[in-house]
Amino acid sequence: MTKAQFQVGRLRFLAILLASFSSYSFGQSASGQTERLSFSIPSHPRELKFPKLIYDAPKPVNYRRVFSNDVVAFLAEDHDFPLVNISVLIRTGLYLDPKGKEGLAAMVGNQLRAGGTTQMRADVYDEELAFLAATITSSLSDTQGNADVNCLAKDVDRALELFFDMLRSPAFQQDRIDLYKSQMIQALERRNDQTDSIQAREWARLMRGDNHFSTAWATKSSIESITREDLLAFHKKYYHPGGFIFAISGDFNGKAMMAKLEKLMQGWTASKAPVPPVPRPSHLPQPGIYMVNKPDVNQGRVVIGHLGTTRDNPDYYALSIMDDILGGGGFTSRLTSRVRSDEGLAYDASSDYGFGIYYDGVFQASFQSKSPTCAQATAIVLEEIEKIRTQKVTPEELETAINYAIEVFPRYFATAAAIAGTFANGEHTHRKPDFWETYRDRTRAVTADDVLRVAKKYLMPEKLVILAVGNVEDMLRGNPDNPGYSFRKFAGAREIKRIALPDPLTMVYPQ
Repeated sequence: MTKAQFQVGRLRFLAILLASFSSYSFGQSASGQTERLSFSIPSHPRELKFPKLIYDAPKPVNYRRVFSNDVVAFLAEDHDFPLVNISVLIRTGLYLDPKGKEGLAAMVGNQLRAGGTTQMRADVYDEELAFLAATITSSLSDTQGNADVNCLAKDVDRALELFFDMLRSPAFQQDRIDLYKSQMIQALERRNDQTDSIQAREWARLMRGDNHFSTAWATKSSIESITREDLLAFHKKYYHPGGFIFAISGDFNGKAMMAKLEKLMQGWTASKAPVPPVPRPSHLPQPGIYMVNKPDVNQGRVVIGHLGTTRDNPDYYALSIMDDILGGGGFTSRLTSRVRSDEGLAYDASSDYGFGIYYDGVFQASFQSKSPTCAQATAIVLEEIEKIRTQKVTPEELETAINYAIEVFPRYFATAAAIAGTFANGEHTHRKPDFWETYRDRTRAVTADDVLRVAKKYLMPEKLVILAVGNVEDMLRGNPDNPGYSFRKFAGAREIKRIALPDPLTMVYPQ
């Protein structure tokens, strides 16, 4: 639920409540005389009083189970619908790509499901899942692998057999690998077509440098160099119960489900060998203005920011509220109000103070605007960053941000799948055990002084990097109706640095 959806929902509730008051504010006595009921209609919705929201968050200990091989599972039963969802989080990720084989981990994540098993060809596997009306997926992200099965409760035994056959004995069928490679190379050819993908790639390079796994791009040669044997070796090394965490939800009996999974893992060694740690970037972003020319578009994308912090930072709660007020809170945030609503310069303007798990995240504010008005919108973002660093937020802003954070808190546990998934992710990333239990109290405790303090400390104008992607000449020319705004003025004595587009297949940048 977005903040805007939350506000709309609340207004609808208020309207219904007022209508109810209007309908039932008068009644008839036994004598037929009209008499006023004991409550009165507020003169304004702001005068409505709501009871305190009471919600007891579930505790991980009530859902956590451990198999005989020490594999952890979180089980959340839900018998409303005859469905079962089983997810496996796997300690692996794109960061484990060998040098020169960039794209291998992503290929494993895709082909684990698409490439059949040693017991069943890919097309037969697909047909059986279709017959069961079951879904099995697999993928890899930067620091995590995922595999999921969704099926009818009556078919759970067969669906689990197919699921574990995929996890344990993938065939990585050669014809499916060849098809995947062809599709990937076609996708690489288009990597300079869209400004959003260009912006994401170049922003990652500015924040992390060229020697971090997050900026080690797959190329035509790296994709072509990957063999079936590479996929099998990667799978053997990282896909085993010792790297699994289960999140299980739906219509099942907990003890029976544990017994099923225990049996399916029999004879499969749960390796205790530690997975290599996620590497930290050593690059320090260099402040300045960077521009990428894409002359065939009439809108520019601008992102402004610097390194953030980690989620274990004690200032996490105050920073979250600060970011919500600045630009993370949708239509109630300052950036959206000024850039979108007041000036009409962008459909969307927002900020995100990133909290990293393994290393510092990234703070960024971004928008998309017409090329001539990009400089003007950038100036507004810089003004709002400075304003929140130097002036206390209003009581109304603070109350709105805190109330939103607290009142949408139950969404993390809204369904059985959400409960199991939330706790499994916490186990995977070693989240502090009391995080969810203390979240609301720590959020309620944030004051306007706290917001000002963290804004001064963690928003650093002198370290800001500004990246603009679009028609550079139009962006530099600026808006003739407001000639006072200019990227050259932002740069001051520093040179505006141009970033040329690389060859999409080799990722070699022109000198």
